[in-house]
Amino acid sequence: MIHIDSWEMGAQNWSDNFREEFIKRRKYDPLKYLPVYAGKIVGSTEISERFLWDVRQTAMELVVENHAFHFKELGRRNGFTLSVEPYDMNPTADLVLGAVADVPMCEFWTKGRGFNSAFSCIEATSIAHVYGRPVVAAESFTADDSEAWKMYPGNVKNQGDWAFCMGINKFVYHTFAHQPLNEKYLPGMTMGPYGVHWDRHQTWWPMADAYHNYVTRCQYILRQGRAVADILYLTPEGAPHVFRAPKSALAGDDVLPDKRGYSFDGVSPTALIELAEVKDNSIVFPGGASYKIMVMPNFKTMTPELLHKIEYLLKNGAQIIGAPPVKSPGLQAYPDCDSEVQKLALEIWKTFDIPVEETEIHYGQGNLFWGGNYCKTDSGEIFPNYIVTESLLDKLDVNEDFSASGSLRYTHRITEDRDIYFVSNRTETTVKDICTFRVGQGVPEIWDPVTGETRFLTDFKSENSQTVIPLHFDRYQSYFVVFDHSESQERPKDISKPNFPDFKTAKILDGKWQVSFDTKRGGPENITFDSLTDWSVNENEGVKYYSGTAKYSKTFDLEGAVNSSKNNVYLNLGEVKNMARITLNGKNLGILWTSPWRLDVSEVIKNKGINLKLKL
Repeated sequence: MIHIDSWEMGAQNWSDNFREEFIKRRKYDPLKYLPVYAGKIVGSTEISERFLWDVRQTAMELVVENHAFHFKELGRRNGFTLSVEPYDMNPTADLVLGAVADVPMCEFWTKGRGFNSAFSCIEATSIAHVYGRPVVAAESFTADDSEAWKMYPGNVKNQGDWAFCMGINKFVYHTFAHQPLNEKYLPGMTMGPYGVHWDRHQTWWPMADAYHNYVTRCQYILRQGRAVADILYLTPEGAPHVFRAPKSALAGDDVLPDKRGYSFDGVSPTALIELAEVKDNSIVFPGGASYKIMVMPNFKTMTPELLHKIEYLLKNGAQIIGAPPVKSPGLQAYPDCDSEVQKLALEIWKTFDIPVEETEIHYGQGNLFWGGNYCKTDSGEIFPNYIVTESLLDKLDVNEDFSASGSLRYTHRITEDRDIYFVSNRTETTVKDICTFRVGQGVPEIWDPVTGETRFLTDFKSENSQTVIPLHFDRYQSYFVVFDHSESQERPKDISKPNFPDFKTAKILDGKWQVSFDTKRGGPENITFDSLTDWSVNENEGVKYYSGTAKYSKTFDLEGAVNSSKNNVYLNLGEVKNMARITLNGKNLGILWTSPWRLDVSEVIKNKGINLKLKL
C-alpha cells in the first residue's frame, strides 16, 4: 500500500494551466476577475465571492484528479492500493479527497499528549461507510515528547476501544520505529519528539502479543458486514471543508467523543449525487450503507445539480430535514442558476419563509421536515441539535440502536446472519448496566476478544424488536455482544446460569515473595519482598530505579479452601503494573495485561505445594 499523509501544506489556487482548466470546468473565463485574488472587488462583493467559490471548487477538483487519483493510478500500475489521510489545511473538502482512497485513514493522538484530531476519525469512518470500504485505518496513539516511554498496552486500551467504537478497524502505530541496533543502545531509535514508543526495545515487548491478539480479534470482527447508522449529515458544497457533526450528537469529552444511541455519518454532495438511492424510505448506497433520515446543512446556497438530487430522493421516499436554498453559490451559469434553484425550491417547500412551528411536507413518497427547531442551530454549528433529530426518529418509530445508563460506548455492524455489537466500559470503575439492543431475534452471545472465549447469555428479554440484557463490565472492559439469526445456531442447554458468575475469595496470597531482577539492567539478582509493593518506593536503589521485567515466585497451599471439581477456580492478581506472564505448577497460563486481572486455573490447581511464578 502507498499512502498520502495529512496535507499540512495550506491552499493552492493557481498553476500554469489553471485558466484553461477553469474555463473548461466553470464555462467562463476568469481573466477579468483575477484582481479578486489581490483582494479587489470586481463588479460587486456578491460577484467576487461567487468567483472565489468557483476558484476554490476548481482547485479542489484539480488536486483530487491530478494529485490523489494520479498517485492512485501510479500505484495501481505497480500493484499498490492507496490509503489517504484527507485533512489538515488542505484545499479540498475532506470527504471528497478521502473518497479516492481504498483505505480511508484518520489519526488520533494519545489522550493528553498532543493534538485533538477526533474529527478526522468521524470523517474517515463516514467515507468508508458511504463508499462501502471495509477497512478504516488510523494513525494511532501519536504523541509528543511528553510520552517519554510512559505508554503500554493497558493504558492505551480505553482509547483503542474508543477508536473501535468510532468505526476504526486498523491501527497503524505511530511510531513503530526501525530498531537496527542491539541492546547496547537502549532505548533505541525514535522519531524525534513524536510518537508512542511501540517497538521491540520496550521492556514489556516480550509480552505484547497478548494485547496484539486482542487488537487482531477486534479488527477482524469489526471488518465483517457493514456498519449500522441512522442519521446522514449532508455537508455543504464547496472547498475547503471539514465535516463536523453537531456537538450534541456526541457524548463524553472532546478528545474521546462517543456517538449517541443513533449513530451517524457525513456525506459529501459528490457522493450523494453520484451514489444515493432510496429503498424502504431509507437513503442507501451501493456498498450497503442505509440511513433512516438525512439532515441538510443550514446553508443558503446550493447548486441546481444537488437540489435536483434532493428532489429525486424525496420523490422516491426519503426522509429529510432542511430548509430551502435561495441561490447557487458560484458564477457558473449566473444568474440562470439562481432562478433554477429558486424555482425548484419553491416547488418543494412552497415558500422561503421559515415556519415558526415544526412542519412536515409530504413530497412524492417522501417527507420533508422544516421550520421551528428543525431550522435552528446551536452557536457556531450548521446542523440542528441532535435531540431534534432523535425526537423525529422516535416519531418515525425508529428505536435507538443501543441504550444504557451512559458509562458504555458501542458500535454495531450487521452481516447476513448476525448483528454484532462491540460494547466498551469507558470508565475506570466497575459497571453493572441494563443494556437495550435494537435486535429482536437470536440468543445473545458474549465474545471476549481478550481471551477469545465465547458463551451464550441466558438472562435476557426480547420484545418489540429489542433485546434487553443485564451486563457486567470491569474497569475499561469490552466485549462483543453477538446475535446469530441463522437457523443452524445452537441454543444454550442450561438456561439457569446467570450471565456473569459471582466470585468468592478462597485465599489471599499474602506474605513473602522471592523476586529476581536482571542484573544487566542494574537490579538485584535475588531479593525477598515481604509484601507486594511499588518498586519506586523500595529502599533498594537497584529496585527503586529499575526499568525492566522481574520474576516473582511463591509456593503456597490451599488447604482444602477450594474444590475444583465442583467450582471453577480463578487466580486474581488484583491489578498489575503493567503486564504479567503467569506460570502455575510449571504450566504457562498466558499473559494478563488488562482488567479483569484474573484467569481460570481449575485444570492445574491442587491443594498443596502450589508453585506460582509471575514475570512482571
